[in-house]
Amino acid sequence: MIPIRNAVPTRYPPVVTWMLIATNCIVFLLQNSLSPVELEQFLRTFALIPARYLEPLVYRDANLTAADFLPFFTMMFLHGGWLHLILNMWTLWVFGPTVEDRLGHGRYLAFYLACGLAASVAHFVFNPTSVVPALGASGAIAGVLGSYMRLFPLARVVVLVPIIFIPLFFEVHAFVFVGLWFLLQVLQGTVELLLPSSGGGVAWWAHIGGFIAGLVLCPLLIQSERRYR
Repeated sequence: MIPIRNAVPTRYPPVVTWMLIATNCIVFLLQNSLSPVELEQFLRTFALIPARYLEPLVYRDANLTAADFLPFFTMMFLHGGWLHLILNMWTLWVFGPTVEDRLGHGRYLAFYLACGLAASVAHFVFNPTSVVPALGASGAIAGVLGSYMRLFPLARVVVLVPIIFIPLFFEVHAFVFVGLWFLLQVLQGTVELLLPSSGGGVAWWAHIGGFIAGLVLCPLLIQSERRYR
């Protein structure tokens, strides 16, 4: 299911959502401008490679600095291809403005980054020996989905379900759409733990970690009715 529109109105321009989308697109264009060798070095520097953090435990003379933990943040602004970028930015465009409207610009930005960090930590915990660079805004956007479902579980979401070449459109409640999406992440993540070779390079546990962070943080950051005019 591909979300097309959510039915919750907003009052204020989603300037932070626009900024995040622009930043992701600019970084992706920068990635595309690099040569293969430069891109490999770029990803080794800014994408999250869990295994690198185990090296000090294996080689006692290896030391980690604060800069080595930068990928836990920077990975959420990188993408592996046009389709990866478009799907993530489209989902953020559909749901981000509503969550930003209820949290406020500053809190929303902090919320987004916190969900992205939670996603990185979750990926590291469940894939500590992985040498594959993890990248993408999916974990942070999963937090936005979790917040949206927490705030508006009965809101209507228009979704597209392509059947072969026939696009079918449906209206479903937010808790149905987001709940099914989350269930799929848990199933795929569990399968990946049992059969590591079946993961296909998707950071399922990053999605799960970001989503749970969104559910937990949203009630703490939402604006009061007095401030939300």
